[in-house]
Amino acid sequence: MKLEITVPEVMNLIKEIRNEPDSLFEMIRANVQETVGEYLTVLMDTEMTHFLGRKRYERSEESDNHRNGSYDRKYTLKGIGSVDIKVPRDRKGAFKTEVIPRSKQYEDSIRENLSVMFLSGISTRTLSLISERLIGRKISSGEISKVSKSLTGSVEKWRERDLSKEPVKYLYIDGTNFSMRIDGAIEKVPVLVVLGVTDKGYRTVLGLQSGDKESAASWREMFKDLKGRGLDGNAITLGVMDGLSGLESVFKGNSLKQRSRDARCM
Repeated sequence: MKLEITVPEVMNLIKEIRNEPDSLFEMIRANVQETVGEYLTVLMDTEMTHFLGRKRYERSEESDNHRNGSYDRKYTLKGIGSVDIKVPRDRKGAFKTEVIPRSKQYEDSIRENLSVMFLSGISTRTLSLISERLIGRKISSGEISKVSKSLTGSVEKWRERDLSKEPVKYLYIDGTNFSMRIDGAIEKVPVLVVLGVTDKGYRTVLGLQSGDKESAASWREMFKDLKGRGLDGNAITLGVMDGLSGLESVFKGNSLKQRSRDARCM
């Protein structure tokens, strides 16, 4: 079918765009969303054809399974927004598309962006309010909380990583306070921090652990954790720390640093 448009229609469209410039981009965005939705639908329909081993309306004596319509679904894409798609179904319910994961409502890059914004301090409620403006779909605060919880495993994996191959020569040892969300409220939590400097001058965070920086016992547990993760204490030539009473002796006496050459208080 040939699409035709008259000159008056074009002029009316230009006039509308002149009066409301943003309307052009709204039309473009709507057309892109519709086209992408149709494209994804065609991909899944082709996927169903491969799954059944025959095209639509083609009969087969080898299998009694066949198409059984489709169901509507929305999926959100970064930079495009929410698109409408039709997911094909088979009679036996055995077909599972790999184009759009069944358990996901938006692509991973959006999840990553939400996680970064959450880590920057934006609350789940605020993210929920602005999500429709950002990605074209409102995401509930519960969904955002679920996304943020998925970060926990990655953070713990990094925090507990193996240190045996870290060529660390110097340690900077200190404590700080981080604002953390606990039971819905923001609280200041004391955290012990150990930074390492490699033999080539690169800095790396070796350890983060909650604890009172004025407590020698807390630091002893921190050093024990570093040693357990493989940090070579004999390669360390300098430890820089504050003047906490007992910290220097804990640093030198701990098995992490059996041959301490220098511990400097600042």
